[in-house]
Amino acid sequence: MLFLCYPKCSTCRKAKDWLDTNGVKYEERHIVEDNPTYEELKKWNKVSGLPLKKFFNTSGMLYREMKLKDKLPDMSEEEQLRLLSENGMLVKRPMVVDGDKVLVGFKESDWKENLL
Repeated sequence: MLFLCYPKCSTCRKAKDWLDTNGVKYEERHIVEDNPTYEELKKWNKVSGLPLKKFFNTSGMLYREMKLKDKLPDMSEEEQLRLLSENGMLVKRPMVVDGDKVLVGFKESDWKENLL
């Protein structure tokens, strides 16, 4: 299982503590230093069944600075994936990828249902 996170993010630390407390084995990946690729994001988006917008860190400073709330609706899926693959700070975190499961953001009940 792959756990993508940003170590300074409090939600990511909370999610990591949850994984450790529940004995879930994972490989940790720094979402900025080792940003998800275009192909990874495209695959994960398809597997998750979520709208691509859910992969954006909408509460992030960069998202707001780039005024993406207004720009995303007019962008193609390819443009959105390229944008996400170019800057890990735009990617919603934490994220867990385990085979056919992709969880974006930390919602304890979802993680409990899907990972335990």
